[in-house]
Amino acid sequence: MQVIILGSGSKGNSTLLITDSKKILIDVGFSFSKTKMILEKYNIAIEDIDFILLTHNHRDHIAGLASLTKKTKKFVYVPLKMVKAVNKIVDRDYIMPVTSDDLDIDDLHIKFIHTSHDAPSPVGFIFEDSNSLVYITDTGYLSKKNLSYMHNKNLYIMESNHDPEMLMNGTYPYLTKIRIVGDQGHLSNEMAGNYLKELIGPETKEIILIHLSENNNLEELALETVRGLIDDKVPVLAARQDEDMSILI
Repeated sequence: MQVIILGSGSKGNSTLLITDSKKILIDVGFSFSKTKMILEKYNIAIEDIDFILLTHNHRDHIAGLASLTKKTKKFVYVPLKMVKAVNKIVDRDYIMPVTSDDLDIDDLHIKFIHTSHDAPSPVGFIFEDSNSLVYITDTGYLSKKNLSYMHNKNLYIMESNHDPEMLMNGTYPYLTKIRIVGDQGHLSNEMAGNYLKELIGPETKEIILIHLSENNNLEELALETVRGLIDDKVPVLAARQDEDMSILI
């Protein structure tokens, strides 16, 4: 597997997963032209994407979706309860409803993990072929049931959105602060670290922190918090808003 994070943060999120047989774009938070430009750095044509997966329909995850589907005619795989929301911006002909939490395409197994965020039917994903990847963003918490599926994977790409102290002392309106720390909000650095401490195992090779808030977090703080909680057992990196990064597993 190769993972290319095109960028991640408050202003846009998108990741390309490359397996032996498929190229899958997770979220389309950047314009068509920017997405195309970043992929071309890796000698990948945007037309080579096989299909799209969405975590949810907030703008920082779908800003370029309408343009990309219109220009490439690629299908968007979404949970059945997300179809109505996505159909507001994407032609129904290009929406593929997923009626099960498990999807097998060639040698790749995709498990949909139902997350907790203030959007219609938000999800994360577990990808498994000869390697394994957990991809979780935009959730207020992870249930015990979901955690049971996520142990000892090769790569974890997980939200580490905010530092609670920075958030509560910051300039956001009070109701926005309460939303962020609530069950339908975002994972804090400490929450991400505690989940990862429980999940990582002998097969885990790396952790990438994503969706760091530009106002309520610092890269150094997120890395320090998570590394401390997992006792530096696994390398931890942070994705950035305006820089792409590639990971091989």
